Amino acid sequence: MSFVADLRVVLQGRDYRRLFGTRLVSQFSDGIFQFGVLGFAFFSPENQTTALGVAAGLAVLLLPYSVLGPFVGVFIDRWSRRQILMIAPIVRGVLLGGAAALVAADVPDPVFYAAALAVLGVNRFFLAALGASLPHVVPQDRLMAANAVTPTSGTVLTFVGVGAGFLLRGLFGGGDLGVALLLTTSGVVSVLSALVARTMERSLLGPAHDPGRPQTREALRNVVAGLADGARHLLSHRTAAATMGAMAAHRFFYGIATALGIILYRYYFTDGDPDAALSGASLVVATSGVGYFLAVIITPYATERFTITRWVPIALVTAGVLAGVLVIPFQEWGLPVAGFVLGIAGQSVKICADTTVQRDVEDVYLGRAFSVYDMLFNGMYVLAAALSAAILPANGKSYLAVAIIVAGYLLSALAYRAITRPRQPVTP
Repeated sequence: MSFVADLRVVLQGRDYRRLFGTRLVSQFSDGIFQFGVLGFAFFSPENQTTALGVAAGLAVLLLPYSVLGPFVGVFIDRWSRRQILMIAPIVRGVLLGGAAALVAADVPDPVFYAAALAVLGVNRFFLAALGASLPHVVPQDRLMAANAVTPTSGTVLTFVGVGAGFLLRGLFGGGDLGVALLLTTSGVVSVLSALVARTMERSLLGPAHDPGRPQTREALRNVVAGLADGARHLLSHRTAAATMGAMAAHRFFYGIATALGIILYRYYFTDGDPDAALSGASLVVATSGVGYFLAVIITPYATERFTITRWVPIALVTAGVLAGVLVIPFQEWGLPVAGFVLGIAGQSVKICADTTVQRDVEDVYLGRAFSVYDMLFNGMYVLAAALSAAILPANGKSYLAVAIIVAGYLLSALAYRAITRPRQPVTP
């Protein structure tokens, strides 16, 4: 089925439409918030952006998803999910109001980052509750279609929220007051998603009562052991483990490319003009979003023609070669095109990783496997930003960083093919 056909099918359910609406409103708010944080951290006239600052900003945005991710399921399986979808956006809105006040009061950056971490921590619970609620609002025979279109639509609305944040920044201004107004706007929109969630019946989204479920404290203790067990099981499935590894490799090299692009726009292309830098970086985000969406359309056809184990290295090689060709001249026009290429290639690899894990890993291990997946997805990006802080010069122009990106993608493709190549039977 096509994306549009899948969406048309699942939207026939009233309860799904309400859950879908809750997600879209919330992720639109999240896009505005992310733009506000990135603008404050990297493109504020009051701040001098460095590679170390980029690493810190990306860590703030992503570490809650890596650290909290494995543990939130313990609570999502014990608390009313509909109540989480109602209460979390309100708490998030209040925290965003507090963060806005901190920015307006010109508090030290670490205080603001602590408030941003709190916002993202609450958001992690919200997104996990959305995912766990989906099987309760669509019939079993439509679950695959719902899984195909729901996260993609949410991500598209996040990109739309980023675009709205860009337009609002032009209205509010790029200083601390402008950032505060952006955060306040995001908080108001976040509360609106709670109003959408309130239209659903309290018991609709579960969880079902289970008297045999372990106590919360015991369940939390079991999380770490469960992650290790899930990782061992995942490693016993070569293709799934290799494809997840390819996804992790992409996130690492994409993280270096992100840090490189931010510093280049901030100092090399624009001579330190934060507004011009933000406009350029926003164009890269937009072209990456277009690439992301096209990958959703292209990948099913590509994997049917080439198979997953061939399409993944094709995507990695394409990303490495074209990233080098487009970035190495260090011309401003090359980065949006590179963003488009990496958007297609990276999302293609992610879709393949999702598919192989869901296809090959036993259901009893699936939740733990995806917890490992989430930690890799976000943790590798933060690790890449940390490496970038060590190697990028002040103006961002680094042939070393580009060489690492190109060589890394190519070596990852070779490693993937070596791991997934069918083993020849041993002849006696």
